Amino acid sequence: MLLRIAHTTRYSYDEPVPYGLQQLRLRPASNLSQTVKSWSLGIEGGRSQARFSDQHGNEVDLIGIEPGATEIVLTCTGEIETRNTAGVTGPHEGAAALWYFRRQTDRTRPGAALNRLLKSFDPDTDDTLARLHALSAHVLTAVPYTTEATHVETTAEAAAEDGEGVCQDHTHIFLSLARELGIPARYVSGYLMMNDREMQDASHAWAEAHVDGLGWVGFDISNAISPDERYVKIATGLDYAEVAPVSGFIHGGGTESLIVSLQVQQ
Repeated sequence: MLLRIAHTTRYSYDEPVPYGLQQLRLRPASNLSQTVKSWSLGIEGGRSQARFSDQHGNEVDLIGIEPGATEIVLTCTGEIETRNTAGVTGPHEGAAALWYFRRQTDRTRPGAALNRLLKSFDPDTDDTLARLHALSAHVLTAVPYTTEATHVETTAEAAAEDGEGVCQDHTHIFLSLARELGIPARYVSGYLMMNDREMQDASHAWAEAHVDGLGWVGFDISNAISPDERYVKIATGLDYAEVAPVSGFIHGGGTESLIVSLQVQQ
């Protein structure tokens, strides 16, 4: 399937920004399930300072904000050829060893609510892949998808305690429990072509877990499936902090407002 993507992120400030530095993780790479046919990243209100690969192999653009800017616009456009691999994206690669993906982070570290959720998980199978599919279903049952229930800083423990969340929360909870079971797991950011609309206001998140003999396998907990040809992977990491599309700091600028426009279509 050939997917066409147009993604614009617009930051506006009510005072000029004297200085700022941002890391962008907005470039997809080719892998077993996708081939990047074309991709461009446009920057208004800032200048590219460097481009590098991080410890997970994600392509990172480092940009400096133009002194005095009151608006920063990031525009991504491209075409990705995708394939349905039943969520399998290939063997482990990169500088980080597999054991690294068993580490909990501040966003995934379990407390009482997650420990209760893990204790109630009884898939009645020793097959790792089957256990992971059961775990995905277990998370969604315990924490139903609820829009605007949480925010970008919400931890897996907080979402589990509240009993509701969005794709980011489902992913963090799945990562936490998979790691407690001794299975390497990582966060994935990317795009999903919706069946009912082309325009979206946010990118998507899902998890990947490492299964011996298969490699990394994806689990979209919120949609109760493994990623298929409608998905485009952008970045992977231990949690959202390591895959955030835009991260860094702005000095000054007053109040910030954000508008995201995303279109994913065939």
